[in-house]
Amino acid sequence: MKRYKKYIRPYLSAFILGPLLMLTEVGGEIMLPKMMSMIINHGVATGDKPYILMMGAAMVVTTIVMALGGIGGAYFSARASICFTSDLRQDLFAKVQKFSFQNIDEFSTGSLVTRLTNDIQQIQNVMMMALRMLFRAPGMLVGALIMAFLMNARLALVILVVIPLLALAIAAILTTAYPRFQMMQQTIDNLNNKIQEALVNVRVVRSFVREDYEAERFKKANDGLKQAGLKALNVVIITMPVMTLAMNVTTLAVVWYGGNIIIGGQMQVGDLTAFTTYIVQILMSLMMLSMVFLQSSRAMACVKRVNEVLDVKIDLTDEDAKCPSAKVQKGRVEFKDVSFSYHGSMESLVLEHLSFTAEPGQTIGIIGATGSGKTSLVQLIPRLYDVTGGQILVDGVDVRDYSLKALRNGVGMVLQKNVLFSGTILENLRWGDEEASMEEIRRTADDAQADGFITAFPEKYDTEMGQGGSNVSGGQKQRLCIARALLKKPKILILDDSTSAVDTATEAKIRECFKTTLKDTTKFIIAQRIGSVEEADQIILLEDGRIGAVGSHEELLAGCEAYQEIYYSQREREEVGA
Repeated sequence: MKRYKKYIRPYLSAFILGPLLMLTEVGGEIMLPKMMSMIINHGVATGDKPYILMMGAAMVVTTIVMALGGIGGAYFSARASICFTSDLRQDLFAKVQKFSFQNIDEFSTGSLVTRLTNDIQQIQNVMMMALRMLFRAPGMLVGALIMAFLMNARLALVILVVIPLLALAIAAILTTAYPRFQMMQQTIDNLNNKIQEALVNVRVVRSFVREDYEAERFKKANDGLKQAGLKALNVVIITMPVMTLAMNVTTLAVVWYGGNIIIGGQMQVGDLTAFTTYIVQILMSLMMLSMVFLQSSRAMACVKRVNEVLDVKIDLTDEDAKCPSAKVQKGRVEFKDVSFSYHGSMESLVLEHLSFTAEPGQTIGIIGATGSGKTSLVQLIPRLYDVTGGQILVDGVDVRDYSLKALRNGVGMVLQKNVLFSGTILENLRWGDEEASMEEIRRTADDAQADGFITAFPEKYDTEMGQGGSNVSGGQKQRLCIARALLKKPKILILDDSTSAVDTATEAKIRECFKTTLKDTTKFIIAQRIGSVEEADQIILLEDGRIGAVGSHEELLAGCEAYQEIYYSQREREEVGA
């Protein structure tokens, strides 16, 4: 729990004042039954109205003080718990932002969403409850016990029989509750995954008329959460009847036994009334403690899940960087006997013994069959993953010796899956350069062949994007992503099949821009169409994670049978299509 001290320290006063102010309520609750017994025993029994009015006024003042203390205690408890979990959520999100792709692969997106929202919320709720009950429940328990024994020690022995039995029952309930709450949080993960998948891919679902199938998948996940929730909350359901039964049986025993004592003349009626109230307070305090412990078992399951994220070792860091202040200046890229596996093992390699050099300003085309490792290759350049064997040098420096920020600032990427964010087109483009002028943005958008359709919108660059860019076409989305990358002015530009959704004429204009605007930038272009890379300085043909051939379009067309086969088959399809 040491890691949580830093979240408590800034709000230490609230953490202290909340429980202390709740003690005001405790003091009042302990005093009110005694005052009532005094009114009954002395005021009512003797008909002393001034005494009754005086004690009644004292009870009103006590109640007001209790109310003020309760309000203050609730306020500071809420402030402490909300601020604590807000800072924790911020750090948790920051940790996820530092995850490498491999770290992200360890958790599902739905699970991370649950941990950042539902799990943190459960911790907040229990912390708020605990701060309010920290002194209140134990204080009421001890105070009521003392007052009960002072009034009648023999009658108070009844409660000492009940407390151990309740403690055993609570312990049994808590032992059962923890694994059930843990399972419930896991089913929330599963449900969130299903929701996210269905909403992100809603167009695919509808185009294949699979709404019924998705509804059934959701129903199964939802039913799983329902069953897990019922199984866990059945424990809570059991707790209340057990505590109520104990309270009523104990009260009944006290009234019966106390009535006999009153008949024997050893106790006054007012004392029995107060004594009964104290018994209820004792049992209520036990009930409050049991609820705190019960909810804490769920919170502990949530804390464990939060800790799993916080404890993840980030496998891509700057700790061993030998040149942390270095920046990418020219964009020369050299692969030296590079091998890569997603599992970090040399036994299941995705890329094997790759060696080639891209000089500054060159355009490198990368082609190959699906699954040949094209995307994996370019992801190694900005260290989205680390090589398993060999070296990648950028400007003669191993990529592991740069700081991640410096390296990635020098690399622009347009990923295979085009991602835009909610907000305006302008806000999306400024991801490339926050300080870019409007003139620069328009020029870059024009280079990416995006300015034309942007200015056709009524709001132009202030047009709001739907989530994920849902209100633009696939080709428009690609051109916006290219413009965003160009605005970054990178020394190395990576395009991962990023013009597949645009027509050949538009693609040709974009390639022409690369020759002029990005003449000093090293460009890696992954493409399915040879026409997209035939003007490249080098074309790398990947075959099952190995380099099958390297050369210019003319060289490969003249001497590489596999390249010839791809080229002529594509030409034939184009002619048939025409």
